[in-house]
Formats: sequence, C-alpha cells, structure tokens
Amino acid sequence: MPSWLFLQSCTKMPRCCIECNAWRERVDLPGSARMVLVDNVVPFDPEPQIFEPMLEGWARQQRVGFLKKETIDRRLALVRRASRFSGQYPWQWSAAEIGAFIDDLRSGSRPIKVSTARGHLTNLQLFLGFVTDPRYGWAAACMERFGQAPQQVLCEWNTITHANEYEGAPERRPFTYDEVQALFDAADGLVESIRARRRKGALAAQRDAALLKMFYAFGLRRREAWGLDLADLRRNPKMPALGQAGVLQVRWGGGGGSRRAAGRRSGEPFCWCRRWIGSFPSWSSGWRKCGRCSRPGLTRRGG
Repeated sequence: MPSWLFLQSCTKMPRCCIECNAWRERVDLPGSARMVLVDNVVPFDPEPQIFEPMLEGWARQQRVGFLKKETIDRRLALVRRASRFSGQYPWQWSAAEIGAFIDDLRSGSRPIKVSTARGHLTNLQLFLGFVTDPRYGWAAACMERFGQAPQQVLCEWNTITHANEYEGAPERRPFTYDEVQALFDAADGLVESIRARRRKGALAAQRDAALLKMFYAFGLRRREAWGLDLADLRRNPKMPALGQAGVLQVRWGGGGGSRRAAGRRSGEPFCWCRRWIGSFPSWSSGWRKCGRCSRPGLTRRGG
C-alpha cells in the first residue's frame, strides 16, 4: 500500500502493519520515532531509552508549531510527573491511572483548581494523541519493543468540559462599575498628590493610571500591555469621537501573534473611558516633549 494511502486510511495502528514494519516507510515528520530513535541499537534499559526520546519527539513537534519554550517545558514536566506517580510509562497507562493522578492532585494541603485540572488533562490528551498518531511511529516502536502500544485513554467522558464562563473561587467576583470608578479615581488621585507635594514620579504615576484604564477598556493581558507603544494607537471609524485612540494594535499577543483590540465596553459605563481615551494623544505628546524618554513606549519608565 502506498504511504500516502496508508496515512489517509489508518486512524489506528493495525497489527499487520507493525509486523511488517510498515511504519518505517512513512513520512519522516518532526518528532517521529524514526527521526529520534537510533537504529540497530539495543539499549540496556529499554524503557527510559524510549520514554525520553518520545518526550524529545513531542517537544520537537511542538517547536515546529512555534510554541513557547515555557509551554513545552511545562507540558514535558507534567508527563514526567504523571509517569512518576503511576510508576508506569505512557504505553502502559490506562484511564484509571490518569484519573488517580488527577485525584491525587485534588487532595492534599494545596489542591488544584478546576481550570488547572482541565489544563493538565488537555496536555496529557495532546501527548497521548501525539504518541498514538500512526504518522509518528511511536505506537509501532513500543509494540515492537514491549508488545504493547500507548492508547488514547482520555476523551470527552473523562475530561473536564469548560461549561461555565467564570470558574474562580466563589468569594471572588468582578468589580462593580462603582468599584472600578473608585479604583481609577485612586490612581488619578495619586498623580495629583505627587504633584501637590512637588515630588518626582508624577509622570510615571500618570502613565500607570492611563495603563490601568487601558487594561479595562481594551481587555488587555499583562504581556500585551507590556509591549505597547504609542504608535499602536489607531483610529476607529465606528468611534470617531475617540480620535487617534479608537483601536489598539496589540503586537505582543498570545503565542507571539498580534491582534487589533477595540474598546469593548459600551453604553454609559464606557463614557468615562471616552473622556480619557479621546484626550490620550494630547497627553502623550506632552509626555514625549518632556525629554526624559528616548522612546515613547507606554510602559517604559522615563527616568
């Protein structure tokens, strides 16, 4: 059977293909067993000698997808942690072993939250999906060496569905509009207090107050706000009253991407945002003329 037809027709590794070593004839994808394992070498301790290359293959496959190193290292550490807990390797895992691992994390002095458990299960599901994919050859390699292959034991019935929009602790809630207004008033009051005392730091406090409001108005993440510059502000045809500050070009988005963020608040609660956003260009031009900052970055300190 041609390799391209085999890849389209097989969703699981048939035993006949394993016995005739057809997996060696497949396309050499990044992270595949053929690209990582060394041929014609019999390891003294075969289980670790397969497990570590398997993790390296998964890491290579993720690097090809331009995932961040922190994300890859966190996923690999989770797989190693699950293997240590169960005392088994991935080709020996069952649904009960994964369930026991998550249940253990829920107990103890610092139990994990629902969102953390979902993230762990998702990452383990991705790992098992990688090692059971016939295009990478890891299932065939395990079957050839150990007589058993990894299985995808995680599916919709033993994973956590993201059903609720908010999954935080019940004692935590979003701010009301009055509380948000009080927070912004306190930030503005700090600027006036520093100016009244003729102390340094008024400019930095004014910048921080503007960033605080920008977090709320545009729904920014911390890293997205970290990489902002004044040149990222754009006009929004739907909000001409905001002038040059109607849309924000986010260049440091999640996964290294970029996006355009418009003011997502509407109605009366957004009126006070209109006041400061509309006057932002004039305020920032005065900030740049002070001569204390060579680059007009929103988050760079000027002195």
